Order: sequence, then C-alpha cells, then structure tokens
Amino acid sequence: MIIALEEHYFDPSWNQSFDDRRHAARGPSPLFTMLEELGERRIADMDRAGIDVQVLSHAPPGAQGLRDDCAVGWSEAANDALASAVAAYPTRFAGFASLPTADPAAAARELERAVLQLGFKGGMIHSLGEGPFLDEKRYWPIFECAAALNVPLYLHPADPNPAVVEAYYKTYSKTHPIIMRAAWGFAFETGTQAVRLVLSGMFERYPTLKIILGHMGETIPFQLARIDASFAREKTVPNFRDLFTRHFYVTTSGFFSDAALRCCISELGVHRVLFSVDWPYVTNEDGVRFINRAPLSPEERARVTADNARELLGL
Repeated sequence: MIIALEEHYFDPSWNQSFDDRRHAARGPSPLFTMLEELGERRIADMDRAGIDVQVLSHAPPGAQGLRDDCAVGWSEAANDALASAVAAYPTRFAGFASLPTADPAAAARELERAVLQLGFKGGMIHSLGEGPFLDEKRYWPIFECAAALNVPLYLHPADPNPAVVEAYYKTYSKTHPIIMRAAWGFAFETGTQAVRLVLSGMFERYPTLKIILGHMGETIPFQLARIDASFAREKTVPNFRDLFTRHFYVTTSGFFSDAALRCCISELGVHRVLFSVDWPYVTNEDGVRFINRAPLSPEERARVTADNARELLGL
C-alpha cells in the first residue's frame, strides 16, 4: 500500500481573496486545472502510478497568501469544500486543513473544527514568508491545539521574505526564479522556521506536538549533527537532536534521492520518514518509481510507504 502525504489541490475561490501585495494572481494553466480536479481524473492518475491514498492540502501559499480580512472565511469554506471531496472518495482521499494564521486564535478554532467535525488529519501552514516567524508567541495557540488534538502540523515552504530575496537572490530571482523556491530558497525558508521552533521552547511546553517537514526535512537531517554539536558547545540548546528527532517527521516530497533517503533514516529512524510525491509539481510515476527502487528492506519500505502514515494520522 502507498499513502502520499504532500499532495496538493487548488480552490478557485483563492483567486478572489489573494493578497496582491505579496503574490501573483493564479491564472488559468494546465497545472491549476489539474490542481482543481478532485475526482475521477485525479484518482485515475493515482491508479496509474499505484498510489492508494492522497492526503490533500491546498497548494502554496494557501491561507498564508490571503488578505487578512479574508483568511478566516476563506479557510472555513475551503475546508468544507475539501471535506466534501474526501467524503465522496473516503478510501482514496484524506485532508490537511488550511489554517488562517492571520488570526491565530481563529486558526486554532478552525483546526479543532476541521479535525473533530470534518475528520481531517492535521493542518498545513505554508511558512510565513511575508515577515513573521511561527515561533512568535502569538502563533502558539495553533500549536497548542494541534498537540491537544494529537494531530500533526505540516510546515510547507513559501516564497522567502522580500528582504531575503533582495539580499540573497537579487538578479537571479529574475533570471533563475526557481533559485528562491524549490532549487534553494524553499528549503532554507522552512528549515529556518523549524530550527526556530526548536529554539523557542515550544516543544518543552507542548511535549506531544508533532511537526512534518517535506522535501527530506528541508536540509536539516543532513545538517543535524553539526547543528546539535554547535548548540551544545554554546550551551544554549544541549539537546537539539533529541528535540528534533522526537517531534519532527520528514517526507520524500519532490526529493527522490537514495542518498537523501538513507540520510533521513539514519538520522531520524525509519519510523520518522514518510512517502510523499508533491503532486502535481512532480509526477506520481516518478515518486512511486523512486520509492519502489530505493535501497530499503521490505520492512523499511512498508514503514515509509504506509505504516508510518497510518500511525501518525490515524488512517
């Protein structure tokens, strides 16, 4: 069985509420036609590749790209619409809730509603590239709610802060725009968010909190030994590795490398690694081909492709 955790969809109503200070409008394109479809064509594509279940989440930047005055209402409506799609295909789809972080208290309430009333398996936050970091205390009610509900929050990348784009990418953001996204910037935007969560004391406050990072952990597993040793020498965080490996899970979304997969398993343990495709930005066939050929034992493969997701999400 194969369960894929970071598989996106797009609610057309997003276009009416997006924040044009930060994001370009999402016009018609073949990609967004694929994202909007939540029925037989999507399932046929899953079947061709051999994927049994997609856990659906809104495409980036989701609720984090909306005007503040629209974020709460849009999130509620989008989650209701997604719940209807899941109800139509309950053995093939599950859902992560969109959360209106512009109003953290409302985001916590919406996570609770989405889990308890709509049956969602957690929530997704698309970083906060417009400025704030998620470790700021105003956002802690969202994490407190996730811990109380015993569901994970998936941290997904968003475009870096414009000041970061100017300082680090500048002209390359025009000539090679993918540098500030999947090729480089996404990993460090979301990896920085994750490291700050560890430093904030959040996991001491909420010891059952679970966080998912895509893209093989946004570089952190590769850097984990150095990060841990550096903080230990400074005597500021003597247990970074312990906190990270107890609270974080990583997925294979859009990162199909045997070496990266073995690194994540070696550093975090096979129980913390879950299969994802990152559809439709990469194809289901590429994701399944990778995991089927990866140098894993049968037990490890079963863990990564399905067993860990079943346990983490209660599928």
